[in-house]
Amino acid sequence: MAEQEATTSSETTERKERDPAPAVSRALRILALLADAGGVPMTLSDIARALGIAKSSTANLCAALEEGAMVERDAGGYRLGRRTAELGGAFAQQFNQVREFYRVVAASPGLRREVVQIAMLDGVDALYLARHEGRSPYRLGTPLGSRLPAPLSATGVALLAGLDDGEVRKLLAPAEPFPRLTATSITTVDELLPLLREAREQGFAVDRGGSFGDITGVAVALDPWAPADPPLAMGVALPAEHADDARIAEVGAALREAVAALTNPLRGAASS
Repeated sequence: MAEQEATTSSETTERKERDPAPAVSRALRILALLADAGGVPMTLSDIARALGIAKSSTANLCAALEEGAMVERDAGGYRLGRRTAELGGAFAQQFNQVREFYRVVAASPGLRREVVQIAMLDGVDALYLARHEGRSPYRLGTPLGSRLPAPLSATGVALLAGLDDGEVRKLLAPAEPFPRLTATSITTVDELLPLLREAREQGFAVDRGGSFGDITGVAVALDPWAPADPPLAMGVALPAEHADDARIAEVGAALREAVAALTNPLRGAASS
């Protein structure tokens, strides 16, 4: 009996050490589930089943999240609440380059009419933080807060080009084969490496329909404003039918000018 109690106590202690705040962990998993649902509401039963916990416990967690506006409920179930958007915006606004991005792009003759976005490298994905809508009649680009596999997007390729080939292979090899989002999507690191070399040589990265078949992306990496800032890249989404080599080069040059305006002027002084 004493041995059984000792074993139970040991298991309980181990479980607590492994997850010191299980309620918080479960709440975070609920938010991740709803994010992955793409705006489609999930019922309480669906959430409880996905988490593998009792429906009553799930209801308590969802009630707390709803009170904090992290989730909201309608007739179909739960979905992300407005507070998640506020937090996402607050995260992006921590970075000087994101705050200045809108002003710089609006003042750029070559970019102000285009859909322009800022993304960061998050693991093997490009995570989109900011978006200038421009005046294009086309609805292009990726919604804020969404992700694309970094090798399949221009912003992701621009960010990966800042790493050496060995680092790229180490980062991405576990993710091979990459998802085939379109007929022209690459699926291996070996296919990616020539695109990285091209981006380094010409000063901007190009995605020719690898993430969306009718969109050509052009992107340039941003030097971090402060040492603690994440790697960022700025990219333009163009209708593929209008993205000939001359147009791509023109947009690439405009992006490089904008990136220069978003570079911390003290970085050069500090390194000299």
